[in-house]
Amino acid sequence: MDLQLRHLRALVAVVDAGTFTDAATEMNTSQAAVSRSVAACEEILGVRLLQRTTRHVSLTGTGAQVLAGARRVLDEIAHLHRIAEQSRTELRIGYAWAALGKHTRRLQRAWAGVQPAIPLVFVQTNSVTAGLSEGAADVAVIRKPMDDPRFASARIGTEARYAVVSTENPLARRRSLRIGDLSRYTVAIDARTGTTTLDLWDPGPRPAAVRRTTGVDEWLTLIAANQAVGVTSEATANQNPRPGVAYRVLRQAPAIPVWLAWWRDDPPAQLDDLIRLSREAYGNLSAHLDGNL
Repeated sequence: MDLQLRHLRALVAVVDAGTFTDAATEMNTSQAAVSRSVAACEEILGVRLLQRTTRHVSLTGTGAQVLAGARRVLDEIAHLHRIAEQSRTELRIGYAWAALGKHTRRLQRAWAGVQPAIPLVFVQTNSVTAGLSEGAADVAVIRKPMDDPRFASARIGTEARYAVVSTENPLARRRSLRIGDLSRYTVAIDARTGTTTLDLWDPGPRPAAVRRTTGVDEWLTLIAANQAVGVTSEATANQNPRPGVAYRVLRQAPAIPVWLAWWRDDPPAQLDDLIRLSREAYGNLSAHLDGNL
């Protein structure tokens, strides 16, 4: 016989209640069933877990260690149930740097009108899958192609690119910039989750240096200190204002495509509504957006 959750639950209930009788009451079962479960637990593990008297039960030394492990297992099981329940009561949208920028509130309002019983919750996870592979999100906002067969995706719109400089940088005095204007500076790049690569500078001269970063906060801190410049999407500019940082439209730079991605074998029940409303938020319902990556 294998150890089962009912064995662990019975052990924890007896220790917490103090007697088999009270444990049975807490578990809404019979005292005999609780006794059998605890006895089975001891038999399977091959050790005595409880010292029994007519009035009291107490843990053995080994029992105390097993109890701690049993509590951890039951806590993890409860956590899994909470995750499953959460997936039925809200739709979590993951993002790494920014949600949908200025379109975020528009989508949230439209969603509330169509799916009032399922809150749309945005969660930030600085990973390549923006929380999908970590289980933190049901759907993710992605701004770079994701070559992973586990996930499917749909394009919902495009965003302009912005140059980002310190307010102390002379470039901040301009209303717009070109990619070549940044070449003589150190450029901060997050290669894992950012949208900027050195290919943006081809065929012109590349930046004087590159500073690798690991997230939007570190990236912005470097730029505010005038230690680097950066390039990002308009969503970042909209959702991450920072004292000391100036966002300027980057002219003649390729737009950034925006996708929603999800587990291919486990799409959310509300996915069609989410894709449709997201495209409406971006104001782009063109047929060419219907294809997946």
